[in-house]
Amino acid sequence: MEGLDKIDLKILRALQEDASHSAAEIADSVGLSQSPCYRRIQRLKEEGYITRIVAMLDRRKLNLLTQLFVQVKVIRNDQQSLQEFTEYIRSFPEVLECHVILGAYDFLLRVVVRDMEAYEKFYFGKLSTVPNIREVNSFVAAWEVKSTTSLPLKI
Repeated sequence: MEGLDKIDLKILRALQEDASHSAAEIADSVGLSQSPCYRRIQRLKEEGYITRIVAMLDRRKLNLLTQLFVQVKVIRNDQQSLQEFTEYIRSFPEVLECHVILGAYDFLLRVVVRDMEAYEKFYFGKLSTVPNIREVNSFVAAWEVKSTTSLPLKI
């Protein structure tokens, strides 16, 4: 966080909470006038602190009711095999996140689908066709206790 002052952090926090606010609204909330606030937001984008601004959708309202966490163990861990695996995974819209993990498995996926029938179709039609997979272990999330995209910024 080198190069960020308290105002920058307040701007980032405000944008994390609701990026639809105008620069004027954010400026008011952080104690700046509109133009300097807008310039700071632009600088934060240019410097890569803000990577993109998106709308957060309610998956339940879109009938994507089932969320699973899927552990994947691969056969080979060489760079080419892992690159091929990640290219496949990136092409699957059902996979919202893919993380390299340490331990008994190599990857952790977060998958969102309509229901278990849709997961079965995803699993047998897509995931099981990916080369280099040794083992898959899936966990269905019963309910969501906390889900946020906001980073814990200390001001």
